[in-house]
This record gives sequence, C-alpha cells and structure tokens, in this order.
Amino acid sequence: MGRTYIVEETVGQYLSNINLQGKAFVSGLLIGQVSRMLPGGLLVLGVFIITTLEMGSDFQNALRRLVFAMEKSMNKRRLWNFTEEEISERVTLSICSSTKKIFCRTYDIHDPKSSAKPADWKYQNALSTSWLSLECTVHINIHIPLSTTSVSYTLEKNTKNGLARWAKQIENGVYLINGQVKDEDCDLLEGQKKSSRGNVQATSHSFDVKVLTQLLLNSDRRSTATVQICSGSVNLKGAVKCRAYIHSNKPKVKDAVQAMKRDILNTVADRCEMLFEDLLLNEIPEKKDSEKEFHVLPHRVFVPIPGSSVMLCDYKFGDESAEEMRDHFIEMLDHMIQIEDLEIAEEINTACMSYSMNTEASLDNTDDEQPKQPMKTTMILKIQQNIGVIAAVAVAVLAAGISFHYFSD
Repeated sequence: MGRTYIVEETVGQYLSNINLQGKAFVSGLLIGQVSRMLPGGLLVLGVFIITTLEMGSDFQNALRRLVFAMEKSMNKRRLWNFTEEEISERVTLSICSSTKKIFCRTYDIHDPKSSAKPADWKYQNALSTSWLSLECTVHINIHIPLSTTSVSYTLEKNTKNGLARWAKQIENGVYLINGQVKDEDCDLLEGQKKSSRGNVQATSHSFDVKVLTQLLLNSDRRSTATVQICSGSVNLKGAVKCRAYIHSNKPKVKDAVQAMKRDILNTVADRCEMLFEDLLLNEIPEKKDSEKEFHVLPHRVFVPIPGSSVMLCDYKFGDESAEEMRDHFIEMLDHMIQIEDLEIAEEINTACMSYSMNTEASLDNTDDEQPKQPMKTTMILKIQQNIGVIAAVAVAVLAAGISFHYFSD
C-alpha cells in the first residue's frame, strides 16, 4: 500500500449520506469557486465520484484527466509555486454506493505520464479541531503601468503581470509572528504552554502576523530606471485581511510563513479576477480616454464549519446582501448556514484613490485623489486606460473539495 490519507470522520459521513436519487452517478465537481474558498495552508486534494456502476478503465482514465486538468487550471491562477519538498500527489476517490467500497488512487501531478498508485484512506474523529490559525492585515499600494507595447493584451493579463512583480515583494518579505522574527526551522509552538499530558494546548490558537516588505534594493545591487510610454495604469490600494491554517502536528515556522504568503497572494489575485468577471458579465461600458474608472473589489467573508476550528471563505460585492451570501455558502458547502455565522473580515472604511498624474511615464509618483462620492471599502481597483473594450475570460476550475485532510507517510 502507498501513502495513507487521514481524513476527518464527518467527511466520511457526508459521503455515505449522499443520495444518488436514481441517477447513474453523482460526482463532486465544482466550478471555479472551490479554490477561492480555501484560506492559506489548504488546497484542493483531488476529485471524488460516487456511482452505482462498476469503475471501469474509462472511468479511471476520465478521473485521471480531470485531476491533471484541475491542477493545470489552478496553476494558471496562482502567483506562487510549489516547493520541491511538497507532496505532488493528488487523489481520485471512487465510492460504490451499493457496496460502500472505497478505491483511493494517487497521481503525481509533476509527471504527466504518472500512473495510478493505490493509497489508503482512513477516517479519524476530531481531526478538524487540530489546526492553528494565523491572521494578518496587509496594506497594499500597487501601481501597475499599462505599457503601450502590451496594448494587445487584455487588461486582466496586464494586471496579472503587474501582480506577479508585486508577488516577489511578498515572497521576499520579513514575517513577524506575534511580534517576533523566528528561525524558519524552529517549532512554531516553541515556548507554548503544555497540558498535563505534555501536549501543547494549541486548540483554537491564533497567531498574529505582520509583513515587512523591502522598499529599497541592497546597496550591492545595481538598479536602472526605465521610462515607458503608457496608455494608462492600474492602482490597487487598501487593506486586506488574510488568514491561514496549519496543522498542529509539529508545525514549523517556515510552514506558517509559507501558508500566510500564499493566502496574501491568493486573496488579492482572486479579488481582481472576480472583478474582471463581474465587468464582463455585466457588460459595463468603457469610459472615455480622459476619464478615470473606480471599482470596488469584493470584501472577504468567512464561514465556520461545525466541529472544526477552520473557516472557509468567499467574497462579497457591495450590492450583495447577507442573505445572498448565506445562500451561496449553502449551495457550495451543501450544509445549512445561518446569517449570524457569516464573518465579514474587513471593516467598511472610506478609502482614497491613487492615480497617475502623468500617464506618459510609468515612473511618475502617484498622488491621492478623493472620489467625488466616497466609496465605502477597504480595497479599491482604479482603472485608467484607453486600451479597448475590457475583455476577461473567467477561469473554470474543475475541482472537488474535501476540505480537511493532511498527508501522513
């Protein structure tokens, strides 16, 4: 037997209670939003299918293709890369509704020719309570010049290219955990109070994280200024609430920092992507060249999972009601959610806009301009451009989420 996966027992109960209702099969396929719902430290483990049919080779090949397509699609959206030390296997889970037999197989997503390997799938009670949370507020002020040489690109692609440059700052930042800089190989729980059994009391433990990014290059590195003729610029400015989770089984500082970095990058990229999707779906007309466009990026909303210390998230535009958010969570999680369960992470504040005084040079400083009617938000996207009609293609991520798992050799 290959790798063993330890899974929250309530996941098994949920899978066993799914009613096929006379259908040939029910698959756990969700489009797009799954990866957005996972804070830092969590990822889509694989796909599952429940069927009354015997799993033939055609089914297995279909699941294999789905796993690789899912990972390829999500990789296009990420501003970060997996490390060499991370496990690169993803799971396909086949469940026969009549016999209740479970067939678990894994594929190495780094090897396109990877063949299926059998794996053990075991359930354990109260696994989801053994997670540590990390929280931080990141203040961003990103100026992205839109070069005339990239006029053929969509506004979405130009923005993503700019975010990729900003992502390097986040990756190279210094992270303070509870006000301290710790060695990355240190135990995150070092110095924490232990119980009478000698175990660290980590349940519901939260760490405060602060991010320090480098403003200037090192003195031993040369820097040259580049002036570009630009057709416009995109400015991102505001504060975003970030949250990450790591399992309490001997967590390292580097694991905590890595989870937080990825949540910072994910939440900013996801909000931008959602805005472009919204502009495309609502066919918002483009303004004249001399005019500026102000758009509010969605706010982050968290929701708890019963019996777990982990919360999932989604995003809310200003015109969406709490009832709409609740219904969306119910649809995605297949679980009853109350309005009072929703946690809107970001307070609603009046924010100032940043805009380019001279769009002819990309290195000009930016000043603040207050909109005629202040918008209540914590993060704003301002688009000043004359590139053409905004065109964005929503990325459809084929994914199935089984939320709370951890790898165990």
